[in-house]
Amino acid sequence: MDSIKNIPMVEKPSRKPTLWIVTEGLAGTENQCLGIAQFLDAKAKLLRITLKQPWAALSPWLGLECTATFSPKIFPPWPDILLASGRKSIAVSRYVKKMSGGKTFTVQIQDPRTNPNQFDLVALPSHDPTRGENVLVTKATPNKVSATILETAKTQFAPLFGNLPAPRIAILIGGSTKNHTISEQDVTKLINQLQSISKQGNLMITTSRRTGEENTQRIKNALSGENIYFWDGLSENPYMGMLAWADYIVATNDSTSMLSEAATTGKPVYNLSLVPLSGRQNKLLDNLKSFGAVRDWSRNLESWSYDRLNDAELVAQTIKEKSGLF
Repeated sequence: MDSIKNIPMVEKPSRKPTLWIVTEGLAGTENQCLGIAQFLDAKAKLLRITLKQPWAALSPWLGLECTATFSPKIFPPWPDILLASGRKSIAVSRYVKKMSGGKTFTVQIQDPRTNPNQFDLVALPSHDPTRGENVLVTKATPNKVSATILETAKTQFAPLFGNLPAPRIAILIGGSTKNHTISEQDVTKLINQLQSISKQGNLMITTSRRTGEENTQRIKNALSGENIYFWDGLSENPYMGMLAWADYIVATNDSTSMLSEAATTGKPVYNLSLVPLSGRQNKLLDNLKSFGAVRDWSRNLESWSYDRLNDAELVAQTIKEKSGLF
């Protein structure tokens, strides 16, 4: 973790701080903010913001934000802390900072690809390039996984997974990315890998929207048996329960969020190749491997240990220390 220097401290209030979580509504970026927020004792409000033209096309470079920039409109009282993620949220951060007279402590999650000095704190994973005195570098991406949430999920989903014999293997399947649409060959390769894994333990499988209905059905048809649980997509999502009950976690390489969440459990995580990766995705994966959390799937399950990731907790703690609001 890079050191954070010279962030001005503010006077600590006597009341619980107010917190705005501002996103574009994308699940991946929103979950990063929600993961951090759970470690802040603050009165939180979630805002999903879109930008009107010309800001939508030219953010974050246009600037000149005003009341007509945002939909829905945003208005005071301004929060003590603004926790934002996503390119379009940058305009909100700048506007609220200006309108609050600099009193709102602004935190930008992910690389803003613009001058980080516009914010009080920027938190980004080590595979992103921006650096600065107010930039906190995490190992991967913050997420909603925590020891408390896993403990609760283990109790909640005990009727579903508690009687499943060990070793229990959580299988987290993503799918197409903006650079690659998964093909029949990709799915066939994935099925062959999963069938091999199924011979070594009991599988708990979940797919995502990016997998696609047809591909999900193919995988489900190819993997059936008493040792396989396959989420139907209709009942309550057992994702956290799977992480809680798993002895091992296997995640496809397309999702940095799933790999980061898996590594936050402290359990052995295997990377399963599904799609070609971008340079940034490869850097994150390499970082997780170097950290000791993730290994590429070969042929056999192995056990190992590492200090679980705690990126969300680290960001929250830095906010507490540097904002002076707690």
